[in-house]
Amino acid sequence: MDFWGEIWKYRDAADINPFQELAMAAVSVLSLPHSNAEVERVFSQMSVVKSKLRNRMSLQSLNSILYIRHGLKLSERQLARLLDDLGLEHYYRKKLTLRKILEIDEKAITDEAANCKSDLPWYFLKKLMMVNVAARNVTYTTVCESDSDGVSGSKEFNIENLFKSPNTGGMMNPLDIITALFLCSDGLVQQEMAVKMSTCQFSVPLLLPNCDTNQCTLMLWAMRDIVKKYRPQSLSESKGFIEERIVLSKLPMISFVSLGECSLSKSEILNKLLSNSQQYHDTFVHRNMECGDSPRRISNGLTEITWYLPGGKANIDIFSQPVAVANLRGDIASFQTQYSFLCQTSAAVFVFFDHLGSESELSLLTNQQHKAQIFLVGNNLSKHNSTYALKKVATELGLTNNNIIIKTKTINDADFVKSLREMVKDVVKNSKINMTIEQMADIAHELGILVDEDSPECQTAKTNADIITAEIQDIHKYKKNNLPRQGKIWKELTCLEKEGCRLRKVGSKNIEDYKSELQKDRKELRKRQNSYDMSTVMTCFINAISSPGTERFYFLKWMRTNLDNVSRIKLSELQEKYKEKCKNSENKKEINEIDRQISNSSLGTEHFFREMGQIYEASLSLPQTDPARQQLQHLPKLCAELLLDGFPLELVDGDASNIPLRWVSDVLFQLSDLVSPSRKILVVTVLGVQSTGKSTLLNTMFGVQFAVSSGRCTRGAFMLLIKINEDIKKVLNCDFMVIIDTEGLKSPELAQLDNSYEHDNELATLVVGLSDVTIVNVAMENSTEMKDILQIVVHAFLRMKEVGKKPKCVFVHQNVSDVSAHEKNSRDRKLLLEQLNEMTQAAAKMEKKEENKSFTDVMEYSPDTGNWYIPGLWNGNPPMAPVNAGYSEAVYELKKHIIQLLGNCESSANDVMEFKEWVTSLWTAVKYENFIFSFRNSLVADAYMRLCTEFNKWEWEFKREMYTWVTNAETRISNFGTVAAKSQFSDMREFLTSLKGNASTVLCTWETRLIKNLTEYFKQTEGHVYLVEGYKEEFSNSAKSLRKEMERSVFNQLTAAAEIRQGMAQIDKIKENHQKEIENAVCALLNRCRMKKVQMSDKELDNEFDKMWSETLKNLSFSEQKTTNVFTSVSQYLRINLSHRGSRACELLSQKHLQDCGKEPFKYTSENIRHRATHAMGRVAKWFNIQDPNTAVQKLADSIIDVCTQFVREKVKKKSNYCETYIQEILHMIDEKLQKNQDVDQNIEFEVSLKQHICGFAAREFQKMHEDFIQTNDPYRCLMNNKKKFCDDFIDVFHERDQCQKKAEEFTNRCLKPAVKDFISRFLGADITVEMSTCEQFSTRMSFQYSVLLDLLSKAYFKNYLSYICSYEKYVKTWIHNKIVEHFSTVSKISEFEDRRLQSCMKSINDAINKAKTRNTDSELGRFVEDICKELGNKLVISQDALGAFMILNNADKEQFAHWLTECVKDMAQDLRKAFERLNFQTKLQRLPVQPENKLFNQLVGCGKQCPFCKAPCDAGGEEHKHFASLHRPEGLGRYRWDSTRKLVLDICSSLIVSDCRFRCSATNDEWHPYKSYRDIFPDWNIPPDVSLKASDHWKFIMANYNDNFAKEYNAEPADIPEEWKKITKEQAEESLKKSFNVK
Repeated sequence: MDFWGEIWKYRDAADINPFQELAMAAVSVLSLPHSNAEVERVFSQMSVVKSKLRNRMSLQSLNSILYIRHGLKLSERQLARLLDDLGLEHYYRKKLTLRKILEIDEKAITDEAANCKSDLPWYFLKKLMMVNVAARNVTYTTVCESDSDGVSGSKEFNIENLFKSPNTGGMMNPLDIITALFLCSDGLVQQEMAVKMSTCQFSVPLLLPNCDTNQCTLMLWAMRDIVKKYRPQSLSESKGFIEERIVLSKLPMISFVSLGECSLSKSEILNKLLSNSQQYHDTFVHRNMECGDSPRRISNGLTEITWYLPGGKANIDIFSQPVAVANLRGDIASFQTQYSFLCQTSAAVFVFFDHLGSESELSLLTNQQHKAQIFLVGNNLSKHNSTYALKKVATELGLTNNNIIIKTKTINDADFVKSLREMVKDVVKNSKINMTIEQMADIAHELGILVDEDSPECQTAKTNADIITAEIQDIHKYKKNNLPRQGKIWKELTCLEKEGCRLRKVGSKNIEDYKSELQKDRKELRKRQNSYDMSTVMTCFINAISSPGTERFYFLKWMRTNLDNVSRIKLSELQEKYKEKCKNSENKKEINEIDRQISNSSLGTEHFFREMGQIYEASLSLPQTDPARQQLQHLPKLCAELLLDGFPLELVDGDASNIPLRWVSDVLFQLSDLVSPSRKILVVTVLGVQSTGKSTLLNTMFGVQFAVSSGRCTRGAFMLLIKINEDIKKVLNCDFMVIIDTEGLKSPELAQLDNSYEHDNELATLVVGLSDVTIVNVAMENSTEMKDILQIVVHAFLRMKEVGKKPKCVFVHQNVSDVSAHEKNSRDRKLLLEQLNEMTQAAAKMEKKEENKSFTDVMEYSPDTGNWYIPGLWNGNPPMAPVNAGYSEAVYELKKHIIQLLGNCESSANDVMEFKEWVTSLWTAVKYENFIFSFRNSLVADAYMRLCTEFNKWEWEFKREMYTWVTNAETRISNFGTVAAKSQFSDMREFLTSLKGNASTVLCTWETRLIKNLTEYFKQTEGHVYLVEGYKEEFSNSAKSLRKEMERSVFNQLTAAAEIRQGMAQIDKIKENHQKEIENAVCALLNRCRMKKVQMSDKELDNEFDKMWSETLKNLSFSEQKTTNVFTSVSQYLRINLSHRGSRACELLSQKHLQDCGKEPFKYTSENIRHRATHAMGRVAKWFNIQDPNTAVQKLADSIIDVCTQFVREKVKKKSNYCETYIQEILHMIDEKLQKNQDVDQNIEFEVSLKQHICGFAAREFQKMHEDFIQTNDPYRCLMNNKKKFCDDFIDVFHERDQCQKKAEEFTNRCLKPAVKDFISRFLGADITVEMSTCEQFSTRMSFQYSVLLDLLSKAYFKNYLSYICSYEKYVKTWIHNKIVEHFSTVSKISEFEDRRLQSCMKSINDAINKAKTRNTDSELGRFVEDICKELGNKLVISQDALGAFMILNNADKEQFAHWLTECVKDMAQDLRKAFERLNFQTKLQRLPVQPENKLFNQLVGCGKQCPFCKAPCDAGGEEHKHFASLHRPEGLGRYRWDSTRKLVLDICSSLIVSDCRFRCSATNDEWHPYKSYRDIFPDWNIPPDVSLKASDHWKFIMANYNDNFAKEYNAEPADIPEEWKKITKEQAEESLKKSFNVK
């Protein structure tokens, strides 16, 4: 039967049972009676029950007893079946946990109704966790029902259908679902459910039946967390109230039970009894509720309890005193144990009945030990009512008419309930049995009822918690004695941390000395913390939370319960004192003292975790091998496990207003390990005014339980982790959601403090920065308060926008219940937007980001979708008001909206480690006064590095492509007008214009591609790209700037190549004419010699050739090549360049001849340049020299000279002719450099003398290059060089020797081989540059700087540091050169590059030969060679001299020549490979036309700007950017020294910019200026503070180690090195480098 039962229940994916008919047939067959044994057994049992002694037993009683006996056997199966129906069978043994029910799944955000029974418990839990009063309305709709037409589908009238009962047989009774969930849940979930049910004003289980074991359980633990507030009539005048845990409240309990069948709905009457006529609420489930009439399968025997609590208003309160009301489900005849329990614990028991006919019923009422009064409630409408039986019971129980109430036809429900209410009032008033639920446990034990708190885990946890809390008398003293590390010491540490960032009290002290003092003080405080022994209390606490499984959960709950109880009592006492003292205004001192005590009276588990955190953080200052430190390493993991299980973690300490960063970081690190590092999280936070329901909102929205009771508001910030179910992970793209609850802004407790606004700003900035969605509670009714809140919130959002974070924001308006609220409040929303815009402008002004004019500039915000209206929480007047259904539904809609916002997040979710980084970086930054410019985050740095790396790749690709294009274009220009030319142009100017047009097209294409790449890069969701969105414009401008720079460079190169080619064309024409003359003369000689018809020897032929050569040369005109005076050309361009500088420039130019310039090293001195800076600390001014007056100018000049010299040498190395474009390029480079260095004092004298020096040197070099070129290309000389070749060819032709092999070798060696070598050489430099750029150390500017500094540190050689600081460019270029040599000495890449280029040439040559073969059908060799040259014309520059000489007297056979040429080309490749192998790499580098180290230097040094204070180089990527340096250094390293003592200065600008110090220099016109406002003077610079106080350890280490060396070298006195600097090790220095440059 079980098998076929399973087949019967089977459903496929379409919810269809394909075996239904088969199963039905099998079940029918198996159901056929095969014996009457069961029937006989029933008869046997019947005879035992209805014996001779009990022969008057009615048939109904007999039937009931037999049913009970049979039911006991079936009960176990009944529970299993119901759990199976509900899909809870798995959780009966392995209980539901809090972590599981808090999970966000698809059901949490769907409005679809349940479509099967197994959905019902989850839908109930979903609504209950959101305190929805409709939670018990649990129905489901099958697929068939949902697809049917329903009522509207049947249009025909059918009278019979009207009288048919609807089929509700499949529906589940809500009580069964509640019972099943309590049976399947662990203690924490039971407690959570009881709290939420009580909040909804639902009855909660008092005695939970288990039909599996036939026992019931007193749910004491489940109810222990229910806290109620009420005001009895006695406190109505004083407006006092009572707040306590309901299980500890000593109240009279009134119980309601049923005996036998009962036609009255007991539960419905109870609901009316407890409700006002205006405010009816279904506290108990009754038969007239939805599904209330469904048969109860496992909930019979369930005893529920609720409480009526007065509000102190006589005209509203039903009962003036609090009273508990219990309700037993089912017949007391079947549940005598529960009935006995109620009789002994209740003040009164009301028995509902229809008839009292049987003896058993009478004996049940009369034989019990009744401590409670018995009241009988009958229904006269029942046909079975027996007056006799009623009299008998009344007599035996001693009941009067006041104890009996009968509902007759003449009494309506209202009157009946009124009478019943009067009875209850009388009982409550005169009750002698007032008992706490805690006390009921003893009676439960006597009756054999289980108590949920009796479990070993719960009792052990209770004992541990009691040990810790038992000693608490005075909370303040208790914290001082047992939790000593978090009080005054922790607050002092907090102050020192913030002072270390803000340096407000530095006064006249040296900043670095002051920072060292602060660091020393911090170490002393940590030492004091470590000096305390761990208190017994903390030892017990740590041991308890280290316990396994559920025991620690129970422990933490017991701790919270006990501490809340203690705090509540203490708080109540202090509030009473406060009231008394406030009556007399003279008690100000005492009032302030009580106020302070109220603030300090809070004591929760967070204080113990806070102490644990401080114990852990203090232990980290101990040596790693210290046992005390090692024993505490497990603490973060304990806390991480609790966080994973749904317990909140204190993020911000509300008392000290600080985050224990190391503790929180290590907890999150452990959490990352527990959940696996790749797990993603999204964050939701809430901000708003204190006591506006923020915690309640989060509790309702996510079913969590942030503290909202005990009269204490949230302090600081708490985070809680919620798991995302698999079915919704794809929607949210995350695995967990972090919920952060914060203390209220504008807290009255903090308002009296001077820094309250600062505190609120810090908190808001932190939580907004951490969150993906921020909920802002606003109150429109208080405009002043709202303005303050909005300013704080807008400030936070502005800061986030500026650092690249883009949280979404939702404004929530609570207590707005009108259905037309959204429409009516459109004006208010407009007003809110205006306020937001106003606040944005104010915040932008404070943050010096005034480009933000409106709130929408800061974030995406729509007044229509960004505002949500939530009705009030309570539906009526507390304490008896249930939660407003509208509140729950509105919060649910808000929850769906928030999840939708999270799902639509453009940015990717953080993993736990990234979240940790955000916590650290945000909190570190908020401790500085200027957040935006203090913010440093490794995630942002990572994202920026990735962006730089990607942009660098694109830039390299762009430059490489353009280099290839220009090289090919130069080749085409060099071949213009020759046989190798492919161009259809005959005029060079037209050809050049065409090439420039093509270049512009290619450049535009690449610019577009760069910008497209950038756009696509910022579209991706991975890699936190959104964090560097602010740099997008910079890099976009860099792309445009790069294109312009490349265009100018390309055009100049093309113009120069064209000028050189045009100059060569004239010489080539002369050479060509001369060669023709020689060829004619040789041909004539050949004819004469052949006409002699005499065999002539080679010597004779040689003599004849010499005579002919001499005679021919005499007839040729060799006019001397005209040499250009380069100095004249350069002078002319120099004058044009300086013409806009006025007559003074012309006058200066005339004072010195250009020929005399550039011979000696450039030294510039002038009385007009004064560059002196000072700074002041406090009121005492201290002066220090920046450099000698002209040093900055001299450095600038040297830098420009180096760049121009490099340019000149590259051009000279090409051994080409001079062209005027070169000097134009040089002057442009000088102007550009001068323009970029406007911060250095410059005058007309400096500019003119610098340009004269560079132009003089360049003109001299170019003049020599030009003369060498003229000499090399002299026609006479070229002819003489070819004389022997011509002679040999003449002799060969005369003797008619086969020239094919020889000519092939000649063409290969004199034409192809030099062209191939030149081609390889031109591209080898670019190949080396690209290869080096793929190395990590050359990938970005920051990687490059890090590598250079790390290399310096590892070599530890002072001269290297001196060279790096004083001759940065020279040192770095040498370093790059060495790295190139090192890389290619160990890697065979150089051979690969050469071979790849050689193979490319070989392929091109062979292809050219084959094409020439197929194209030429005639036998003329000249045309064949010309075709080869033409094919190679775009790649190789073939010497026209060599080609012309080759073509003379060439009578080789084309076919044979082609064959030998192919062979010779192969030999050439082998020869070249051998030649490359013989040549060492250094020599190859020297011969390259473009030096790779120069290209790499220009790429990696970037803008070349240096910090205006310490001269650290700029590390920013791209061309157009704000300057920043990753690592600033002590100013003494840059030659700064104090005037008075001549000692080197130790100050670091990353510290100065957060201090109150001032500076003055030429840029400030010698006026004092605060370092904090340095951006007013240097707006292009961003100098972030040293956020870790460790970032500058590298340079501190260098300064401390080489202090004397630097002093000697700089002609100064050694600095006074702080002791802390001397303790820095080399390893710490290396670690600081990694941190500064974000190296993992």
